[in-house]
Amino acid sequence: MIVPIAHILAFSGTMFLMGLACVLARRNLIMILIGVEIMLNAVGIALAGGSALWNNVDGQIFVIFLMAMTSAEVSISLAMVVYLRRRKGTIDADAFDGMKG
Repeated sequence: MIVPIAHILAFSGTMFLMGLACVLARRNLIMILIGVEIMLNAVGIALAGGSALWNNVDGQIFVIFLMAMTSAEVSISLAMVVYLRRRKGTIDADAFDGMKG
């Protein structure tokens, strides 16, 4: 392995924290979805790095399934964003508080 696993995990952790900050700080639904995608990509990088470290393809196969799940999640969530934009006229997350107790 050319790149040390510590560098891969540091990069993956940094990406995950950047995605988490985007999810927590933003109020735009599309930016929240982008943050979730960044977090899922960070998990994929960590899995692929671990797979390369242990010379096992299980992590890489799991990354392929993760990518398929991510593409399904993106298509469903963008359809929901379009629906909510048409219904409320905004994509601000604070505007959707209909289920608040």
